[in-house]
Amino acid sequence: MEQLVATVRGVKVSYSITNREASETIIFLHGFTGSSKTWVPIIEQLPDSVRCITVDLMGHGKTDSPSDANRYIMYEQVMDLHELFLFLNVTNFSLVGYSMGGRIALAYALAFPKHVKRLVLESASPGLQSEADRLARITADEKLAKKMESEGLSSFIDFWQDIPLFHSQKKLGEIKLHSIREERMQQAVSGLANSLKGMGTGRQPSYWSRLNELKITVIIITGELDEKFTIIAKQITELIRYSQHLEVSGAGHAIHVENPVQFATIILEQVLERF
Repeated sequence: MEQLVATVRGVKVSYSITNREASETIIFLHGFTGSSKTWVPIIEQLPDSVRCITVDLMGHGKTDSPSDANRYIMYEQVMDLHELFLFLNVTNFSLVGYSMGGRIALAYALAFPKHVKRLVLESASPGLQSEADRLARITADEKLAKKMESEGLSSFIDFWQDIPLFHSQKKLGEIKLHSIREERMQQAVSGLANSLKGMGTGRQPSYWSRLNELKITVIIITGELDEKFTIIAKQITELIRYSQHLEVSGAGHAIHVENPVQFATIILEQVLERF
């Protein structure tokens, strides 16, 4: 999967395109510490009739890592994506986002509803509803950022892979776990730290009150073992008219990593077969 670069609003953004001439388009957004590479096993299972676009989000992969954390806020990242999509002449597509990428995908769909025909949210949240919760999360994320800056990337990645949210990935085996760690180790400390400071869940707006604005089909995917996000998904489904929650048995937070075959099947059945 060839990585390309476009300068968007003063920032170099890395992206990839497969099947450039296909008529239908799916855009994939990765999660925190990830990159476009995380989607390769999914894209390989999709037909050649689909154009797949992946984007390295700000501070990740080969995209720039600006020194100002305010450049990472939700509004800025949504506008970056919009300008990139216009540059690529892509204005009608399905949007898939995982975790942090899911939060950005949701924000994009709310900001530019005419451009998104279907939205797939994997283990994603509309944000935190109370000011107290947002402030507590900001404090926690800034503490994490300082930990990374002081201890270095390797130590932080070891810590990050061992948090309860990712315990279900331990069953993947050493080869897959090594691959995940290597992808994370390609990141820049400054980019990840500023992503936490500027794009953490506490920093973004809460979109709970706006979910009913979505008039498109929204698929929310969670893993059976990820109780927190499964509860959130059920709450989201109640607020979006054309939504469906799919729970994948035996999987945790990162379904596309833990069960790529099932995840690709969902994309095939719930997105492509409905075009």
